[in-house]
Amino acid sequence: MTDIAIRNALILDGSGAEGFEADIGISGGMIESVGTVGACQTEINGEGLTLAPGLIDTHAHDDGAFLRHPDMTFKLSQGVTTVVSGNCGFSAIPFDPDADARAASGGILSGLGGNFTDLSGYFDAVLEAKPAINNMMLVGHNTVRSLAVSDQKRAPSEREMQTMQGHVEQALEQGACGFSTGLIYHPGRYSQTEEIIRLASLAGSANALYTTHMRNEGDRLLEAVEEALQIGDEARVHTHISHHKAAGPGNWGKVTPSLSRIDRAIASGQAVSMDVYPYTAGSGRMIEYFNLDRINRDLAEVIRIASCPAFRAYEGRMLKDIAAEQQRDITELTREILTAPRGENTICIQFIIDEADVETNLRWPEMMVGSDGIPDLRGKPHPRLYGTFAKILGHYVRDRALMSLPEAIRRMTSLPAATFGMRQRGMIQTGFHADLVLFDPALVADTATYDEPQTLAQGIDTVIVNGKLAFQRGQHQMAGSGQMLRYRETAHGGPKL
Repeated sequence: MTDIAIRNALILDGSGAEGFEADIGISGGMIESVGTVGACQTEINGEGLTLAPGLIDTHAHDDGAFLRHPDMTFKLSQGVTTVVSGNCGFSAIPFDPDADARAASGGILSGLGGNFTDLSGYFDAVLEAKPAINNMMLVGHNTVRSLAVSDQKRAPSEREMQTMQGHVEQALEQGACGFSTGLIYHPGRYSQTEEIIRLASLAGSANALYTTHMRNEGDRLLEAVEEALQIGDEARVHTHISHHKAAGPGNWGKVTPSLSRIDRAIASGQAVSMDVYPYTAGSGRMIEYFNLDRINRDLAEVIRIASCPAFRAYEGRMLKDIAAEQQRDITELTREILTAPRGENTICIQFIIDEADVETNLRWPEMMVGSDGIPDLRGKPHPRLYGTFAKILGHYVRDRALMSLPEAIRRMTSLPAATFGMRQRGMIQTGFHADLVLFDPALVADTATYDEPQTLAQGIDTVIVNGKLAFQRGQHQMAGSGQMLRYRETAHGGPKL
């Protein structure tokens, strides 16, 4: 007897094709049949709803969240069943249990800790916590450089380079889908292009990916794109540009020539892909964006505090409003926050992106979606953590009609699954893993705001992860059925293919 049957829903299979009506049968965690399904143990009536493959977040910082928040409600409630973590050069592994975890992670991997040292150990630790969704990992350059060279502003010695190479090779052998950089952050910003090429070449040799938060997303965006393409070309590796944007009013519109340059690279045969988040604000560790000797006043004026261990009362407020209330110069306030005890752990939100650029990015035919959410739940995190995918389906698909619903589903399911090497996922097809989301296209919407960021999306009826009911009608089912995915292989702990 079939475990679960879903009946009467309109099915979008993830290919981009128009929907069709059929029953879906699920047994043993897999899609058993697409068509007519007989008797079953659990029946779900999808009348008036749309069934799609579980959504895939291509840009997550959930490495630590899987240990601290294994329920992963902020992703599951949007219909996300799989994330790619280890982005921007920050990854849970390699990990030194005796070192300061925040030093290697940049402070953005909430909850990171444990006795593991490598990817296999990390996967074991996460599975013990019974995660709600699936996770695929990148190995981060900032993390390996921090362990090998610390935060020194210099090139690595040959011995240090070999140490970094060993970390990257081990992670790739254990199932990482690629190598990531965050060249705007410490200590990655101290690296030269040649260093990145040597490390990215290891991913190229493994037919994996090189993903990058480029060296500059503002005044020198186009130069940074050239560097990313050079690295991909010389390392012979698929290059994935993370959260493509043009930061700062003086740079708005530069996404158009950037996209044109990337189109030319693809036309010449280079493998390049991208993702975007659908918001006009970014977010990250505030200390990374300021030179304490010369505080950028213009940037300070557009910053909102998300998480601030030193001044919890500032969370959820704009710096300019706090400064006005205290009758202080905003640069002095910024310096005080960043130099206070634990000030380096302050997470901020920066309103630096043009909405027209967001839409230009989303119109690019192969643009994927990554939330880039930072799961520090103590403060007022960026609403993209809870709202990214519902905002795409509701605002940009239904309200703005930037793309069709089948196309949006393709870009959030089969396209990222193929790009990031997720075996038998991202499609509603017999023999594929039963990661599914049942939703109402007329109602789906993000409700998370900057003032109230930790609110669940609406219109998501049911989410199934590896054949188990994980979320239904606003209620977490605590199935704990998430798996740790290995690049182009079975999940961690599964049989070798």
